[in-house]
Amino acid sequence: MPRSAPEFWRHRGLRALALFPLSLLFSLLSAARRWFYRAGVLRVERLPVPVIVVGNIAVGGSGKTPVALWLAAELKARGYTPGIISRGYGGRVEGGAEVTSGGDPGHFGDEPVLMAAVSGCPVFVGRDRPATGRALLTAYPAVDVIITDDGLQHYRLGRDVEVVVVDEATLGNGLRLPAGPLREGVGRIAASTLVMAHGALSAGLRRRLVGTPVFEFSLAGDVFERVANRSERCEPARFRGRRVCAMAGIGRPERFFGQLEAMGLTLERRPFPDHYSYTVADLAIEDGDVLLMTEKDAVKCRPFAPADSWVWPVRARVAPGAAELIVEKLDGPPTA
Repeated sequence: MPRSAPEFWRHRGLRALALFPLSLLFSLLSAARRWFYRAGVLRVERLPVPVIVVGNIAVGGSGKTPVALWLAAELKARGYTPGIISRGYGGRVEGGAEVTSGGDPGHFGDEPVLMAAVSGCPVFVGRDRPATGRALLTAYPAVDVIITDDGLQHYRLGRDVEVVVVDEATLGNGLRLPAGPLREGVGRIAASTLVMAHGALSAGLRRRLVGTPVFEFSLAGDVFERVANRSERCEPARFRGRRVCAMAGIGRPERFFGQLEAMGLTLERRPFPDHYSYTVADLAIEDGDVLLMTEKDAVKCRPFAPADSWVWPVRARVAPGAAELIVEKLDGPPTA
């Protein structure tokens, strides 16, 4: 699976059409696999605490990790003790392992290290999600709800709530892999508990989601923080009129660049593939320049980032009612 969306996934051109027979085969196999789990042919493993899956149907860039962090904070505010599990994409962990704040992103994956630093929750990574969840609960028996970052298609892990994160731009040409970016069809979104929409959805997609609660969210931040010393903060005005290099190794780097330009900054854009492994040369800037990056990049680049490197931490700002609906699914409807 590519780490960044190929250009031909945006349209139904010749390359997409040439790969369409493979997409039909992928669709058949994925549908059969899901049916086998639903019919009990393949065993679903349930953990002794509720499980909330935060996932998507498309490859990359929808905002799953910020939503998982938002959800962890909301649950903690309501008296829960959440833990987080993740596959740890890009890492080298073979079994289940705890991620420490400041851990090696090359070992655990960049997103788990970010979640461990930000959430204040125990974070474990591993390919076998049920086993990873059990390892977390053994180490932290007070945890009473598990959030799994990604894993919508990991049907072996039983779940109580499904939160599907949708950025409509990532749906591309609407075809399944490898002809398009979709792991599952758009109809799968409507089968979820609720949808978190990264920006407004089109009227056509809204019609396909009738009956499924949809909550819009955005990613925003107020200040920049120096990569080498996160306690040092500044406003965007500090960088106006300066030569600014902006780098992003995320699913949709153009969204990050657009947000910076909306602050009045003039950028040299440096897009990289999602989960990219940076080198010192990738971060090189001229004297007097400033380098801006995402928080996911900062956890990897801090050891060798130039002195005038800054990170823009963003958090999910979610429409009212989403957290209450999730808690209701966990606890049952409130009594009169």
